[in-house]
Amino acid sequence: MSSASVVISPSGNSALRVASTLADREAGWRLVHHLARFVDAAHVPGVECVIPTYDAALIEIDPAEVSLERLGEYLAHVVDSLDHDRPLTDSPRTFDVPVLYDIDGELDLRTVADAQGLSVADVIRLHSEPTYVVRCLGAPGGSPMLDGPPFPLPVPRLASPRAHVPQGVVSVAGRQATITPAAAPGGWPLIGRTPLVVLDLAAEPFVPYEPGDLIRFRAIDQAEYDALLGTRMVAL
Repeated sequence: MSSASVVISPSGNSALRVASTLADREAGWRLVHHLARFVDAAHVPGVECVIPTYDAALIEIDPAEVSLERLGEYLAHVVDSLDHDRPLTDSPRTFDVPVLYDIDGELDLRTVADAQGLSVADVIRLHSEPTYVVRCLGAPGGSPMLDGPPFPLPVPRLASPRAHVPQGVVSVAGRQATITPAAAPGGWPLIGRTPLVVLDLAAEPFVPYEPGDLIRFRAIDQAEYDALLGTRMVAL
């Protein structure tokens, strides 16, 4: 099933994948997130979960309440009514994220710099200069998935993933960047740590940002890291 801007296809017996076909990637990203927000707000019967990503949304259902075919027809109608030129939010929030970069070589900053043919200082500068858009939430714990820094090359993943990556680590891979809100295994190169607490299970939502918000990284020293350790991540 398809419309002028998406392809809707089954993903197993209890989910639909709605993928943008728009040539403009920004418009496609906005479209799938507008769709996800619409479906969430509409409390569509039978829909249990909506997970938007960069260019697609996975919509999980209870087959006892709604069929994939019926929901697909409904979603095609909804998509045609959405304005993919409209921003996700008129007032995106900005989050300042202090980072103690891996100057001492405990993590992977030097490895990333060598692979890029750059100095450590250049990697830090390129990582901390942009203002990043939160594209979607990933694992673990609602990680903010960001377009990566303007490095010359994609960043390879680690040949041997770590069994344990602590919360608060700042990492890069491919053309993406993120922060790890909760400890988990991981294969992304780690370039620094933030002292901020990103994930708060006592809060609603668990993480303070949402797709469309902005993140800026800022280099700090050990003294500032120690002073900020345990501070909750909040918008400016």
